Amino acid sequence: MVPLFVHYYLSKIEQDVQYMHRSKSTMDIFEDFSVMKASDLKYRIKEMIRIKASVGNELRLLESKRQKLQNEITLYHQKIEQIKLDMIKHQSELNKLKISVQQAQLSHLEALQHNSPDLAPPLSILASKLPNTEPTVLTTLSCSRMHGCFDYSRCALTSGFPVFLYDTEEYFPSWQIPTYLKTLVRQTINYNPHFTKNPHTACVYVLLIGESNNFNVSYLEKLPYWGGDGRNHIILNLSRKVFDLSKRLIPASITGRAIIAQSTWARSEYRFDHDIVTPPVVGPPGGETWKESPYMIPARRKYLLSFQGVVSSKNISNAEDFNSFHVRFIHQHLTLATSDEFYMDFDCFSSLSVKSKIAHEWQLCKNENERSTILKKSTFVLIPCMINENFISTPSFLIRLYESLKYGAIPLILGGNQIELPFREVIDWQKAVIFIPLARIPECHWLLRSVSDNDLLLMRKQGRMLYDKYFATGQAVLDTTLAVVRNRLLIPPLPVNDVPALSIFPKNFKPLKMDAMVPETEPEENLGPLEPPFASLKFKRNFSVIRNQNYELWNDWGDPFHLYPNLPFDPLLPSDAKFIGSEIGFRAINSGAGGAGKEFCESLGGNIQKEQFTIIMLTYEREQVLMNSLSRLYGLPYLNKVVVVWNSPTLPSTDLRWPDIAVPIEVISTRKNSLNNRFLPYENIETEAVLSVDDDAHLRHDEIIFGFRVWREQRDRVVGFPGRYHALDLNHGGWLYNSNYSCELSMVLTGAAFVHKYYLYMYTYYLPQAVRDMVDEYMNCEDIAMNFLVSHITRKPPVKVTSRWTFRCPGCPVSLSEDETHFNERHLCINFFTKVFGYTPLLNTQFRADSILFKTRIPHDKQKCFKFI
Repeated sequence: MVPLFVHYYLSKIEQDVQYMHRSKSTMDIFEDFSVMKASDLKYRIKEMIRIKASVGNELRLLESKRQKLQNEITLYHQKIEQIKLDMIKHQSELNKLKISVQQAQLSHLEALQHNSPDLAPPLSILASKLPNTEPTVLTTLSCSRMHGCFDYSRCALTSGFPVFLYDTEEYFPSWQIPTYLKTLVRQTINYNPHFTKNPHTACVYVLLIGESNNFNVSYLEKLPYWGGDGRNHIILNLSRKVFDLSKRLIPASITGRAIIAQSTWARSEYRFDHDIVTPPVVGPPGGETWKESPYMIPARRKYLLSFQGVVSSKNISNAEDFNSFHVRFIHQHLTLATSDEFYMDFDCFSSLSVKSKIAHEWQLCKNENERSTILKKSTFVLIPCMINENFISTPSFLIRLYESLKYGAIPLILGGNQIELPFREVIDWQKAVIFIPLARIPECHWLLRSVSDNDLLLMRKQGRMLYDKYFATGQAVLDTTLAVVRNRLLIPPLPVNDVPALSIFPKNFKPLKMDAMVPETEPEENLGPLEPPFASLKFKRNFSVIRNQNYELWNDWGDPFHLYPNLPFDPLLPSDAKFIGSEIGFRAINSGAGGAGKEFCESLGGNIQKEQFTIIMLTYEREQVLMNSLSRLYGLPYLNKVVVVWNSPTLPSTDLRWPDIAVPIEVISTRKNSLNNRFLPYENIETEAVLSVDDDAHLRHDEIIFGFRVWREQRDRVVGFPGRYHALDLNHGGWLYNSNYSCELSMVLTGAAFVHKYYLYMYTYYLPQAVRDMVDEYMNCEDIAMNFLVSHITRKPPVKVTSRWTFRCPGCPVSLSEDETHFNERHLCINFFTKVFGYTPLLNTQFRADSILFKTRIPHDKQKCFKFI
């Protein structure tokens, strides 16, 4: 019975379990709600809604926790990355500080080893008493050269060459000197920085004779500072007309040891290296000489050779035979069997009156306008030497030379070995004149045809430069005469004048400061050490430059009338000299061993001693734009100071906060709103390198430093970022200014460019005033003018660095360059500047400068010199 009962109960339990399982499944999935009561159904729905809400809340809670955890993970990742960046930044700052400390230690060591005085313009050592009237030991020497006639004791090397001018109306009221000459000499002397009113300290004494015909040597002994023999005196026998030679010559034999400067010279009277041949004063009173000078292009003009003149027959035997001799040779050997055109006029009227005609030389044709017309059409002009071999210089001969240089006809001097040209000891006439002996007349045509167009234009440009600088005006003639005497004495000229830098702020006003913005630089790139500002060395070559580069100063890029703190053409030391103690201050890469990026950033390298640069920033009523640009300069290596040229008549706001960028910011006031103010040589610019920057230009630090390094190797050129070029106007002729992308360029805009401070002097004092006037008229083109000037001086194109072509400033107010007439004005500027210069000095270049190792695959353990350029 027991097994039967067990089997029964077990079977019953199994059936109940199966029934309960089937009931639950049916209720959950296939429950038939139609058989359920309404109350149960309602309860069931509420229960399900509750469960759903509970599950939803739980899911939202889990999602919230997941999002929170995810945000925390992201935040921690960002903190990790920021810590890494901060670590790189601090490591970079630490490296910069280490480099700066090393540079400071090296500078300290160099200062201890430095045993030469600080460089400055020469201090004046002047005479203290008047010339001694008693004979001196110098009178026993031969007075045929400068060293035997001149009293050097009154002219110390550092005297500054003080010049005293006699007032002829006070000492010789009876002299009939033309008023124009007296006015000219007085004004010129007063403008000349060497002029002094103190005769006790004077080095030389100047006496104007002019065109006076009643000159008597006995007058000289009445001069209070004549000293008995006229030593240290310069007698100016200036003229502007062609007179009878017998009346114009002042013999040296009656003037003692005085220096005579005149146009007419007999061979027996001229004392080489003592007396001076000066051109006649025939130029215009003003300095706008370019208005009368023709265009230098084309190289070959209508006439290959021209001549206008006549030989008078008075006081010479067989003058007709002599004249026909020249005519026969010129016609037979120059014009025979050739397609070249010649202009030979031997029958014109002489400019001399009949009474004064003498057979010393070929006389000028009377009509000056006809002479100038023919010269403008002539490639060469024939200038024969004096017929009378006793003369080496005459006004008529010098006027021919003067006019040929003025109108661009290259002088062909026949018998050049028999004459003496003006200022020959300092002027290299071979660059502008062709000398040919009389015996070479049969070969003259072949010689002229062999001169290439390049050489023709080079000689024409050189002649134009000599004319403009030394002959064009009376002031130029007188300044050159005094400079020649000073050059003989090895006395350097006086320093060039800097423009005073007047602060825009009142004397006791302190502008508000603010922290500068962090510059946009790559944190892992080190651009160089941060050093305190220091000025470039100045006046290192006060005396050596007039000996080693004297001809370049007079005939090439230089200015012999002023002493400059530095020149972009100063010679370089050999590579090994900087390691053997010849100079100090060099920062060779890795102490001379070289290296890649790391070593490169630690030192300036190059061929020049360490230096810094000054930023010139012109601004006009854009305060916030200016503040942003200044802030971006924070931490810029090698920056000496920032000079802000405040071009607006409105003073800056008193509550304006200026950024503290760790170097001085000096704000300069201007007399008027002029773009020429950008290139004034302000006295507070103490470095050779000047970075001209617009107030809205946005340059990265690595771009600036790279441009600075490139400029250090191209100091005589414009080095910068935005490139432009001049394009030929195929429809209307002339030139067009073009800013399109091109495979060549001829200008680098000075809105972001390095230039040498020397060119600021040249722009302000040497560039024709008409160019600066046009810049003021259009409020445009100052950058084109600077490119014209530098290319004219160096005959080199600018250097463009990096691929940057232009600048964008979305938040800036409208600039001048966005005006509708901007490009039209720049077209006009290029063509007008071409007219002033006589040619277009701009040169094309097809290359730009990029960093060494740029796009170069280098080992992983080496660093590029610039990572992001």
